[in-house]
Amino acid sequence: MKGLQYDMVTILGPTASGKTEVAVNLAYRLGGEIISSDSRQVYREMDLGTGKDIEEYRINGSDVPYHLIDIAEPGYQYNVFEFQRDFLKVYDELKEREKFPVLCGGSGMYLEAILKGYRLIQVPVNEQRRGELQLLTLDELVKILKSYKSINNTSDTENRKRAIRAIEIEEFCKANPSTDLSFPVINSLIVGVKYDRDSRRRRITARLKQRLENGMVEEVERLLSKGLKPDDLIYYGLEYKYLTNYIQGELTFDEMFEGLNIAIHQFAKRQMTWFRKMEREGFKIRWLDGYMPIGEKTEKILSWLNP
Repeated sequence: MKGLQYDMVTILGPTASGKTEVAVNLAYRLGGEIISSDSRQVYREMDLGTGKDIEEYRINGSDVPYHLIDIAEPGYQYNVFEFQRDFLKVYDELKEREKFPVLCGGSGMYLEAILKGYRLIQVPVNEQRRGELQLLTLDELVKILKSYKSINNTSDTENRKRAIRAIEIEEFCKANPSTDLSFPVINSLIVGVKYDRDSRRRRITARLKQRLENGMVEEVERLLSKGLKPDDLIYYGLEYKYLTNYIQGELTFDEMFEGLNIAIHQFAKRQMTWFRKMEREGFKIRWLDGYMPIGEKTEKILSWLNP
């Protein structure tokens, strides 16, 4: 949408915060499209366990287009490097069609991979060089890193582990000069959706009950029947771990429900911790009260977009 001061809007929030509804309504008003930044919704046939809520992408009889959902097969281990690559393809294509991008998700690492504006590249570990670097102090590592580049990303020097990895990347790029490190600087309005803690807990529990009633156990049973190994499914996170253990007879239904419910509450708390970390690092997140009516939420974001 022309005339806006931002290139994109990012809608983030913990699980069960209603961020998808906000993103879809905003995209509908802008004539835009959704880019998912959820690390698990990329997988086909994993719908209830990942909380895709595809029905929410339809408003007033119109489908709001979405991207980076259902793009990988179950059993595959999609990663943040592939996400950056796939995001850029979609982002460039939307810009070419003059469609406003709305990034939506709760996966902090995936969000930061885009919003920090630098390319994460899949650099192999150099065990010999890592062993040499591990003998050095943080100050010595920073000195080496400064010999390769100006340090604008201060997280590279937060500790020895990060500094060593940053040096590995720089030395890999020096040895492989054709490596593409370009990444567009995207000026994104960042909007968070949240509820107070007690409300968030109630919403998480209610949502879990609904997903179980809608067939989440049967979804995991189908995946196992198609040949996915239990360990492969457990890789995909809390729901798949607890449901697989239940199906294998390692947990009763009540044990599964209680354990999973508590684990999701803890996960939502970690998500909020990640978002607060982003704010400390300089990201301005404009928070919306989850209880605000959806129309008011949309109007508020539009006012921020075009003050």
